Amino acid sequence: MKKYIAFLRGINVGNIRIKMPDLENAFHRLGFQKAETFLQTGNVVFESEKDISEIKAILEKGLTEMFHYQAYVLLYDFDVLAEIVANYPFEQDEANHAYIIFVESEPVFEELAAISENLEEEINKGNIVLYWKVPKGKSLDTPFAKITAKSKYKSTTTIRNINTLEKMLE
Repeated sequence: MKKYIAFLRGINVGNIRIKMPDLENAFHRLGFQKAETFLQTGNVVFESEKDISEIKAILEKGLTEMFHYQAYVLLYDFDVLAEIVANYPFEQDEANHAYIIFVESEPVFEELAAISENLEEEINKGNIVLYWKVPKGKSLDTPFAKITAKSKYKSTTTIRNINTLEKMLE
């Protein structure tokens, strides 16, 4: 069995409401083991013997059918996520949020990385992730926040706070 982390994009915001016990049960019904959710935002740690590309297809189809919404899932091997978190390049402090922007598509990643170079925000390129340090209270208001919120990035990106990710890795 291999350990994975799934990030479900866009749940428990707007009209898409899924209770975490229901989400855990859905993962089990789809054949995945030891599913555990974190917070209410669709962060799921689970185990499977299947290949990551096969898991993604099963989850997106199954969750779409079970919960009647278009499911977008970004998947990472548990060890890969640990490495991504460990490579966060900015000093963490009380005045700022430490975010990691997960990007599933290489062209979208390159596009967002190029855009970020022209902004006066603290954004660094990682390995198909962007590291972002943003003042608390400004997470929705900065130029980069407004760009990443565009619908064209909905299916290929998701943003997570590093504090949540560290708890998931414990």
